Amino acid sequence: MTVDPLAKGIERRRGQRHSRADELLALGFAPVFEWGRLLGHVGSFMISRQLRNLLAALALVVAPLAALAAKDEAVLGAYDAYRAGDALKFARFAKKLDRHLLDPWIDYWRIAMRLEDTPTKEVHAFLEEHNNTYVAEVLRGDWLKVLGKRGDWSEFEHQLVLYPRDDLEVRCYAWLMAAHKGESAGAETTLAEADWMWLEPQELPEGCAKLVQAMLDDERITVADVWRRVRLLFARGQITAAKTTLGYLEKADSPDERLLAEAARQPKRLLDRLPRNLERRPVREVVVLALLRYARNDPEASAKLLESRLVSRLTEADVRYLWGSIGYEAAREHHPDALKWYARAGKQLDEDQLAWKVRAALRLARWDVVRETVDLMPTSTRHESAWTYWYGRALAAQGEETGSRAYYLRIAGQTDFYGLLAAEELGYVSTLPESIYVPTEAEVDAARQDPGLARALELIRLGMRNEGVREWLFSIRYLDDAKLLAAAEFARRTEIWDRSINAADRTVRTHNFALRYPLPYREVFTEYAKTYDLDEAWVLGLVRQESRFITDARSAAGAAGLMQVMPRTARFVAQKIGLRNYLRKGVTEVETNVTLGTGYLRLVLDQLGHPLLASAAYNAGPARARRWRDESRALEGAIYTETIPFPETRDYVKKVMANSVFYAALIQKQVSPLKARLGTIAPRSGAEPVEDELQ
Repeated sequence: MTVDPLAKGIERRRGQRHSRADELLALGFAPVFEWGRLLGHVGSFMISRQLRNLLAALALVVAPLAALAAKDEAVLGAYDAYRAGDALKFARFAKKLDRHLLDPWIDYWRIAMRLEDTPTKEVHAFLEEHNNTYVAEVLRGDWLKVLGKRGDWSEFEHQLVLYPRDDLEVRCYAWLMAAHKGESAGAETTLAEADWMWLEPQELPEGCAKLVQAMLDDERITVADVWRRVRLLFARGQITAAKTTLGYLEKADSPDERLLAEAARQPKRLLDRLPRNLERRPVREVVVLALLRYARNDPEASAKLLESRLVSRLTEADVRYLWGSIGYEAAREHHPDALKWYARAGKQLDEDQLAWKVRAALRLARWDVVRETVDLMPTSTRHESAWTYWYGRALAAQGEETGSRAYYLRIAGQTDFYGLLAAEELGYVSTLPESIYVPTEAEVDAARQDPGLARALELIRLGMRNEGVREWLFSIRYLDDAKLLAAAEFARRTEIWDRSINAADRTVRTHNFALRYPLPYREVFTEYAKTYDLDEAWVLGLVRQESRFITDARSAAGAAGLMQVMPRTARFVAQKIGLRNYLRKGVTEVETNVTLGTGYLRLVLDQLGHPLLASAAYNAGPARARRWRDESRALEGAIYTETIPFPETRDYVKKVMANSVFYAALIQKQVSPLKARLGTIAPRSGAEPVEDELQ
């Protein structure tokens, strides 16, 4: 139900757009247009001088708005033509736009449509004219891929040094360039040095496929390397990409296609009828793949099958690998034997498996396993706030108070979930900073004059949210705290709440939490929080995470509005609360959306009995929130949260609960410990329903 503004932008379809003129008509300005048309004929009527003056004044207001509406339609028409690849239609719209704020984008769309056929001189001219803009950086990346595909390594090298991004395909072409020039970085590269590409858990882009082929031609990829990638892809459910990778094998080393299809689609059937001979590697690998797939659905049955029928028929390395995969899947299902199966895998676990081993240990209060497993993580992972906090907790549980405090101190100043918990372990409760920075009018005006920020908000206003968000992020990437807060205030005044929050969230030393945690539509939230007896700070914290206060936000799944209400849920809640005359098309209207969202929140809270569970349920459904509790023991709220199997829901719940701490400080002027909000989660009850009545 969450909307990531960078990843899932809101697209305004052309059929849903309204011109500025249409908006004026809808607001009751139709008479103005009609009277304006008649002004030329007023001489034939006895109209007072005052009325003529009034109509003239209104015409002066309407004319610029009508002109702006025409410009908007031209931009949107050009954008649609660019996406459709219709150069003639694009040209018709583009010629209507002269010295427009979005000129860099118009120029980008024009050249991007025909980039492969564009002369190098023309690309250089674009990059020079729009130097240090987002579209120039994007075009340079697109151009590098064209050059790599052509093998124009001289121009590629010239542009590469000016390209700041770490793009997978561009990186692959850079290695091909090095190989072409005979440099050691490409010519003698082993596959182990190219793991950043080879272990990408998805279909490889064209440039990387060319790099793989070059390494195959030089015999730098072995049969074992191919199967290592295939296993990774199978474990991630990337079956099509796995089949592409198997195409790198010689026929003698390739698996039987029928067996492979069965391993992917009906793994239990293949495992019930194991091939008699597992001596040939292709056959043995297909059995491993089948068990990987089967473990995703039934880790316990997979463990029994591995132990009873396969341990003696597979290599020791394969058996350990499979135990690690079974332990991982079992931990994600909160199976009590997950640690037992992990133990049989040894220490050769990947990062995801290590993370879930820690989570399994947390649920069983095995602090010794928490500590030793975090120690096995790569340094960068080990220093993440989650594992820093839990390592500190493990030290404290083992009586090492001084060591635990040192770990808490590393993250206690942060305002995220674990930063708040670490501060509370040290005896402090986080609240709002004593001093806030309020941008001056001169600073806000400077932000308003920034071309990148202005373009970003204009793109968003026109409904091109994805493009606007990227332009915004590019424009604020190097701003100091004062300029970030000025940008945040600029966005707030235009009611682009998500960008305001985004900028204010990035400050390091100087903060303004009123911008980080805004209160738009406050009266509506206050009213319905009272109506449904909900903690207003919690509701606001949830909305901040759901939509960033974007009223017309829509997720890919169909959730809509401030509280991201699903259509089915909206109908169900409307019926439950007796909301009359509910129409689906009105779901994004502020009061309707908040009515439905808070009504649903009340229903799940009544059913589950705890705000933490209700937060998880709001994102993933009540049945899952119930199922993620322990069967026999109570869990502290932080452990329940960290062991939520869905990464999106886990992150969502952490942010909702942390947000509520700061909203409580803002609106209730009270200190609100996060640990108290998380509380303790009771074990599951056998009397609870298996299916949801709630949608």
